[in-house]
Amino acid sequence: MNTDYLPGFTPYPDDFAARYREAGYWLGETFGALLRERARQHPDSTALVCGTRRWSYAELDRRADRFAAGLTGLGIAARDRVVVQLPNVAEFFVACFALFRIGALPVFALPAHRRHEIGHLCAFTDAAAYIIADSDAGFDYRTLAREVQAAVPALARVIVLGDAAEFIAFDSLYADAIEIAGPQPGDVAFLQLSGGTTGLPKLIPRTHDDYLYSVRASADICELDRGSVYLCALPVAHNFPMSSPGTFGVFHAGGCVVLARRPTPDDAFPLIEAEGVTITALVPPLAMVWLDAAGATRHKLDSLKLLQVGGARLSAEAACRVRPVLGCALQQVFGMAEGLVNYTRPDDTPELTANTQGRPISPADEVRIVDDEDRDLPDGDIGHLLTRGPYTIRGYYRADEHNARAFTSDGFYRTGDLVMRLPSGHLVVEGRAKDQINRGGDKVAAEEVENHLLAHPAVHDAALVSMPDAYLGERSCAFIVTRGAPVRAIELTRFLRERGVAQYKIPDRIEFVERFPVTGVGKVNKRQLREQIAQLIGTPL
Repeated sequence: MNTDYLPGFTPYPDDFAARYREAGYWLGETFGALLRERARQHPDSTALVCGTRRWSYAELDRRADRFAAGLTGLGIAARDRVVVQLPNVAEFFVACFALFRIGALPVFALPAHRRHEIGHLCAFTDAAAYIIADSDAGFDYRTLAREVQAAVPALARVIVLGDAAEFIAFDSLYADAIEIAGPQPGDVAFLQLSGGTTGLPKLIPRTHDDYLYSVRASADICELDRGSVYLCALPVAHNFPMSSPGTFGVFHAGGCVVLARRPTPDDAFPLIEAEGVTITALVPPLAMVWLDAAGATRHKLDSLKLLQVGGARLSAEAACRVRPVLGCALQQVFGMAEGLVNYTRPDDTPELTANTQGRPISPADEVRIVDDEDRDLPDGDIGHLLTRGPYTIRGYYRADEHNARAFTSDGFYRTGDLVMRLPSGHLVVEGRAKDQINRGGDKVAAEEVENHLLAHPAVHDAALVSMPDAYLGERSCAFIVTRGAPVRAIELTRFLRERGVAQYKIPDRIEFVERFPVTGVGKVNKRQLREQIAQLIGTPL
């Protein structure tokens, strides 16, 4: 039993940890050992396809060892935090598995994050290094690194894939492999970002034991094997394409991961045909784009057996189009980086697959649906989703005050989701109880954007709300009360960009009002604002 935990990490209680081990959920495996074992079993099998590069399991394993040696030479050690912000490239996995083998912790940032988010991650985690590409999609990440280093002087090491300029070249770190003690299965493996509702994202600590259980169980449910070919079209650092079953699930099964730099049909459809892709995952807006494009494509998509859709609720109408249009099965996925994951199953009826977001992975997943007073509700009633289990965290990293609100006294995580449970155990997601906008799977915390807007000298008050959108599900609208000085929406948008706010967080629409409607207790009535913008754009809530 590990008693030497990472400071800021909330461990599973000893009795629960013992129970999960005895039941066979936690097998005492680490990510580094997983890759090593697959390289031993299937050294010549293709693990990764990235453009024209095809890496076997043995090659990926060797590169991870050599990169781990190079990182160690830089002084990166166990428990060091390293912010990783890479696009969908093979080196993402080299960096991850190298850090896993050292026992250092990747902090998974997304390519869309900018100075505001990256500066926070580097400062909050006391990051020992920051790993980036030189540029991607027209954005120069070296410029971002310079800005972050100016704000976080303690960030001493920036590692760049490609033209490193004054920084450390990624490829220069491949060194002769060395013996490294490595982590224990109960150690924290990495930190993921929450889709939080208040301010900057919280960090989610996942252990080797708990995350690998989720990966194995997901791979089993999705019937992965050595013949599985997974197209990673979504950003590779997202929890969904990482573990549900995602890239790590495919590595567990000994299959092949194909990386798409963009999730568009123009990029993805040729890869499906060329590589014989059998499974992929999308968020609902992308699924709709694929469905619209499939009828006109010249590429054969008949190898595709399963399309997973998650990140936001898929309409039943769209769900029913998947098999007729794409010729493959649909699997709905509902989960969170904090833990609980639900899948529709291959033997579910068409009605369950189209109209629900699945049921939990594990028989040990404890799910409660409660009212505002934490009283349990019967099946069929809509309520707040609470959960705990063998792969759901017991606390955010270094967030004691927030954890007291986000978790019950007996360890149930308050997800913030409103759901209805059917007698079969399937969940129907009805929305969010928290002040969060789900912009096509990208989560936007209203308070964070409001705080940025309030920093503008012409803004007296700001309220960010969702507005319905046929493509993304939700877009964002900022209602602004000015101080009297004239200001244009384009100026506020430019102001947010200059503050380093990620593009997907910038309001899609800005409305200027004289005052906000308020509730009976004087709070801003966001429900009324949502109704107001829905009426204005002519789209019902």
